[in-house]
Amino acid sequence: MRTGLVLEGGGMRGAYTAGALDYLMEHELYYSYVIGVSAGACNATSYISRQIGRNRKVTVDFITDPRYLSYRNLLKEKSMFGMKFIFDEIPRRLVPFDFDAFHASPQQFVVGTMDARTGEAVYYTKEAVKDDLLTIVQASSSLPFISRPVVQNGRELLDGGICDPIPIRKSIADGNERNVIILTQVKSYRKRPFRWGWLARKLYPQYRGLIDVMSRRHHTYNDTLDYVDELEQDGKAIVIRPTADLQVSRMEKNPAKLAAMYELGYRDAERQKKMY
Repeated sequence: MRTGLVLEGGGMRGAYTAGALDYLMEHELYYSYVIGVSAGACNATSYISRQIGRNRKVTVDFITDPRYLSYRNLLKEKSMFGMKFIFDEIPRRLVPFDFDAFHASPQQFVVGTMDARTGEAVYYTKEAVKDDLLTIVQASSSLPFISRPVVQNGRELLDGGICDPIPIRKSIADGNERNVIILTQVKSYRKRPFRWGWLARKLYPQYRGLIDVMSRRHHTYNDTLDYVDELEQDGKAIVIRPTADLQVSRMEKNPAKLAAMYELGYRDAERQKKMY
C-alpha cells in the first residue's frame, strides 16, 4: 500500500512541521510521495534532501533578522517576507540547500500553487520544476496582501494553501491509499469566514478567481478537516497535529515561541511512532 506525506502550510507555524519532519528523518522514515503547500512545501524540500535540522535553522534562527520578516521588506519588496533573502541568499549561501541530493532522491515531490486569475490549483512535480524549484516554492508561499504573485510560464501564482490548504485529495488521486498528514493547527480549530473581501476586490480587481476562492476558503478548509478526521477514523491516515495551542501566528517573530513550536512538532511525531 502506497503511503503519501501531506504537509499543510501556515506561515511561521511551519516550525511545527520542521520538528515533526526532523523526527521522521532521524528515524529514516522517508515516504515515497510528498506533497506540500506554502510552508509545508518549504519544509518538504529539506526532508527530501535529507538535511536534518536545516528547517529549524531557517525557520527559528533567522526570524529576528529584519531581512526575513519585517515592514521594511514590505516597502522594499512589496512583501512582508523577504523573498530574495529566504529563497536565494539563505539556500544558496547562509544555510546551503543540497540541490544535488534533492534531485537525486527517488521521492516524488508535488508543490501546490494557485492561479491568481482563475483560482484553480496548479501542481508542480519535482521533475517539472527542475531549476525553477525555489521559484515554485516561493510561489506556493506568496500570500495575497503581504506578497506579490510569482509569474511562471505566463501564470500569476500565489499561495497554494488558499485553494487547497491540506492537499490530501490530490495525494489520494495520485495513488496513495494511506497518508501521513502533518497539520499546524490544533484539532479543535476551524477557520472563520473571510472578512476582507472588500479589500481583496479593491486591491485585486483583475483576480476574480482569487477573490472567489478566498470567499469560500473557510468552507474548503473546514470540509477538508472533516475529511481528514474520517480518514483517520478509518485507519487510512496518521495525523500529526499540535497537541497544545501555543498561540503562534502566521507571521510570528518570537524565536522562543517558534522553538517551542518546533519541539512540540518533534514530540508529537514521536508520540505516533508505533503508527508509522
